[in-house]
Amino acid sequence: MNYQLSGLPERTAKPRKHGLTMVMDKGLSLRETEDFIEVSGVYTDMVKLGFGTSMVTPNLKGKLKLYQQANIPYYFGGTLFEAFVARNQFNNYLNLIDEFELDYVEVSDGCLEIEHEQKCAYISQLAEHAKVLSEIGSKDETKIMAPYIWIELINKELAAGSWKVIAEARESGNIGIYRASGEVRMGLVNEILHAIEDGQTIIWETPKKQQQAWFIKLRGANVNLGNIAPNDVIPLETLRLGLRADTFFEFLGEG
Repeated sequence: MNYQLSGLPERTAKPRKHGLTMVMDKGLSLRETEDFIEVSGVYTDMVKLGFGTSMVTPNLKGKLKLYQQANIPYYFGGTLFEAFVARNQFNNYLNLIDEFELDYVEVSDGCLEIEHEQKCAYISQLAEHAKVLSEIGSKDETKIMAPYIWIELINKELAAGSWKVIAEARESGNIGIYRASGEVRMGLVNEILHAIEDGQTIIWETPKKQQQAWFIKLRGANVNLGNIAPNDVIPLETLRLGLRADTFFEFLGEG
């Protein structure tokens, strides 16, 4: 903080267990990564190299070294995991954990249909090597799951060894927990939070400002939010603190 202002909500400190900001890196250059870390690293809890970008990003290990030096954990997108599984190369995927010193791994089935028992087996096996972030929700907008199914899958994946469960939205923010318009499926979210004992085990993908503000109003400054664009990390922190119009009146009585 550059100066003092009363009435701000108390933010958790890094390394955080909740109040997480997960950033989506879709191909930052080394120079862009350095600039991102300089400005937003203090507010970033983890970086996801989205979908399969880690395979085609030039100077990948150089970029990952920058994140390591800044103490920012990183991992590869769940679509890459699915690409390995689809080719019967799960053991090769395991090798990536050591080769690239991954702190986290993401297990998803948004593109590839995986029997849930098998998905949980992947989670359990990977949890022996890294923290697992498992993602629930399809990338196919025509596949809409009932709330009770979301709840059942979340509980099973946490039991299998997931550290956090990610609620799918894609980087576009118009599927999964959102309608095609980007509007939050409020009934779904409320039912999930009512049924899941520890709501902080969920990371809500919120690529759009209005989605970020909605969850902050619902769950407070220290809600876990993901798929944040690098340039949106500072604006998100102002939303968390009530320093932007969208959440201005949420925290005036605090502090």
